Amino acid sequence: MTGTQPRAGVVSKERLTGLTIDALLALGLTQTDATDAATILVLADLFGLRTHGTSRIESYGERLRIGGINPTPSFNPEQVSPALYRLDGDNGVGPLVGFRALQVAMKAARSNGISCVFVRGSNHFGPVSPYSYIAAQQGFASIIGSNATTTIAPWGGTDARLGNSPVGFGVPNPAGRPVLLDMAISVVARAKIRNALKRGESIPSTWATDQYGRPTTDPKAALDGFLLPIGGHKGYGLALIVDLLAGMLSGAAYLTHVKSWLDDPEEPQNLGHFYILIDTTVLGNSEWLAARMTDYAAILHGSAPVDPNAPVIVPGEIELNQYDRQLAEGIDIGVEQLAMLEAAAVGKYQTAAG
Repeated sequence: MTGTQPRAGVVSKERLTGLTIDALLALGLTQTDATDAATILVLADLFGLRTHGTSRIESYGERLRIGGINPTPSFNPEQVSPALYRLDGDNGVGPLVGFRALQVAMKAARSNGISCVFVRGSNHFGPVSPYSYIAAQQGFASIIGSNATTTIAPWGGTDARLGNSPVGFGVPNPAGRPVLLDMAISVVARAKIRNALKRGESIPSTWATDQYGRPTTDPKAALDGFLLPIGGHKGYGLALIVDLLAGMLSGAAYLTHVKSWLDDPEEPQNLGHFYILIDTTVLGNSEWLAARMTDYAAILHGSAPVDPNAPVIVPGEIELNQYDRQLAEGIDIGVEQLAMLEAAAVGKYQTAAG
């Protein structure tokens, strides 16, 4: 931001990290735990994923204050085979649990070439891409997922029995940017539907159904109904698989057993996650992988775009462009979010929020 006037709601990575750590400390986390959780949340903001970044301090704080989340969890990874671990999150803050699980997975994959960590007893852990990015920076390809509160009806069903479970993939590039794919299973997030309602706009009929399972263009009816999965019945199947891996095999809650973040804030959600990592450094040297990844991206970028103003991109480029820009110019979190974090950092958010 050299040579320009500071913009309202724009902060440096260092300041945002400091505020986030201080806010988590004020909510009862230890210095180490707050620092680890902040790593994930700040990366989310750097990627432009503001709904899943440091803004979550507000909702995490609400549950921490009423005992719905444990501020001081204990982590004792259980090794069940050379490359397979289980981790009980002890109802800790999701990004902290997720970060610790990633550390276990990276250490195990470095020793064995591949690893899998199943997590239970967790909460909302943010977006997948920060975890995939950290892993890729260390040379690991990854498949990472989590289950979630129910917002999707089974294909052909009329009530919510399945979560909008996020899943992500990452492949490192020693000479450039990794490929990062981070996706939820619904066509759009509920936030987009809420925004349409605020603006008095209709929504595409492919986004959601009403409470009877019928596609709707009315955002209010959609919010009373269910999100539609990507790809119809194929998205439903994908959501099931993510829930089976993250919830069923981990020993966490699954499907309707997951406690609602909004309806039961004082009770542990018992969300589950899974981390599958591959150490690419044992597959070949860095020059070998870099050459193949560079060629891979070049083949895709070489396709003539339908719209000259919208060239073909590789998954993750949008987020990594945001990362580079905001690292240089400051992270735009908005005036209201910045005020919330500043108040939370000195333990005054509860008063400031009324």
